[in-house]
Amino acid sequence: MDTPRHFLSLLDLTPDELDRLIQRAIELKRMQQAGEIYEPLKNRVLGMVFEKSSTRTRVSFETGMAQFGGSSIFLSPRDTQLGRGEPIEDTARVLSRMVDLIMIRTFEHEKIETFASYSRVPVINALTDHNHPCQLLADMQTYVERRGSIAGRTVAWIGDGNNMCHSYVNAARQFGFKLRIACPEGFDPAGGVLQAAGGAAEIVRDPRDAAEGADLVVTDVWASMGQEEEQERRAKAFADYQVNDALMALADKEALFMHCLPAHRGEEVSASVIDGPQSVAWEEAENRLHSQKALMEFLYCGVPG
Repeated sequence: MDTPRHFLSLLDLTPDELDRLIQRAIELKRMQQAGEIYEPLKNRVLGMVFEKSSTRTRVSFETGMAQFGGSSIFLSPRDTQLGRGEPIEDTARVLSRMVDLIMIRTFEHEKIETFASYSRVPVINALTDHNHPCQLLADMQTYVERRGSIAGRTVAWIGDGNNMCHSYVNAARQFGFKLRIACPEGFDPAGGVLQAAGGAAEIVRDPRDAAEGADLVVTDVWASMGQEEEQERRAKAFADYQVNDALMALADKEALFMHCLPAHRGEEVSASVIDGPQSVAWEEAENRLHSQKALMEFLYCGVPG
């Protein structure tokens, strides 16, 4: 039996595969908007394991499978033996004998790595505390649609060195852009992630230095899911890290703004920016559907070839 390809981080695909996947996502979007019926996963089933709740992730994967002619099963901790202490290895062995693809949204990254090592079918990381690679596919698709290749461009990450930041570090390596990370001390991305990126990513403390001349400015909430009790402490630490009109004015005049959502207007981003003309947050959210369809097609069918 062939070993399945998994997508646990952007590093699981080659830069060439990622570039082709983005182009395929753009093509699948065009086909869907033109009303073309394309069902490469007809009668196939996606198992969706959610230990963290989500709006965009669930809707985009379920819709994608439906458009591809397949179906999906939503599994929360209440619906599975995982929530009752069954070993991850056992759940992976059983679930992967019944479904054709598995998507997992959980906390510890080690959990999804263990699951994938015992799975007979492709496993997709739909978010862990360590990274969020599916969101980066959507972000890269959105940039390419609006501005062309992101290779050689400068991206500013403003805020927490969290799972999204880690994925942007990996994206800088894989897509060939320069990443400047502006975060307060004590909120840096994991050292190993940053070190592995070499010169592709650097930390600059001042958000103005990060935004200067940038082609893309990105942020995320100050307190991610599970960190709500830290909200007050984080609000103080990140007080000078809001993406607002003054910060965007330092970026390139053609710069785009992205946010993976949900957004807290008045905290990490001003309403004038996220609802303004440089924001592509809504296209970015929509593109979760199209880029994940391209990903599922690639993992299951082996295309784009």
